[in-house]
Amino acid sequence: MTAELVLLPVKELDLVYREWQWPFAHEHRNKIDAHFAEARRAKPEMFNGQILMARDPVVAGDTFSARYFQTDFASFLAWRDWGFPDASVFNGFGMGALRTSDGAFVLGEMGQHTANAGKIYFPAGTPDLNDLRGDAVDIPGSVMRETAEEVGLTPDDYRAADHWDVVQAGSLTAMIRILDLAVPGDAVRARIEASLAEQDDQELSAIHLVRSVSDFTETMPAYIRAFLAAKL
Repeated sequence: MTAELVLLPVKELDLVYREWQWPFAHEHRNKIDAHFAEARRAKPEMFNGQILMARDPVVAGDTFSARYFQTDFASFLAWRDWGFPDASVFNGFGMGALRTSDGAFVLGEMGQHTANAGKIYFPAGTPDLNDLRGDAVDIPGSVMRETAEEVGLTPDDYRAADHWDVVQAGSLTAMIRILDLAVPGDAVRARIEASLAEQDDQELSAIHLVRSVSDFTETMPAYIRAFLAAKL
């Protein structure tokens, strides 16, 4: 069954960290570890670091809020690969929707060594401990960091929108902020490709420009296509 997609514009994100032990990660520890070991045999570059997942999402007025907790990537991967068996939690992450001066959106294709190989979407990453500011989860900072790491663009290169589009799709929630560039699409793609060529450990294997729904592919997740369809 395809998850229902909900797109909500909000002005504020109220995301807080709370200590909490995820029952799924504890109860299935041995199976999770075995699953991750098998995944690493196929993709040795995978690293079982600590990440942040979320629960208790609420949209009230112009604010999206949720509570985050710490877990390991292996538990997240098993939860994802096994079809999201615990529906009480979700993967809540930020994305930078790069939009060029001639109206194209810029998306990256994930490399074959990554956990999302072949998928095409905006610069993004599941938040981790580096995104904590006290007990606040800094999704705007996560978006800036991921955009710089993945495509080599910094806040000096774009103007960030003053609102977020929260796209809820089953067990994931993407908090998408449009980042407007003052440069046309082909020039942006050339600059990013040059940046990728200089990276020692690049996540992306290709850059795609989307100007209309005719540019959509099946390797773009449904929530990305829903967001783009509303913006193009």
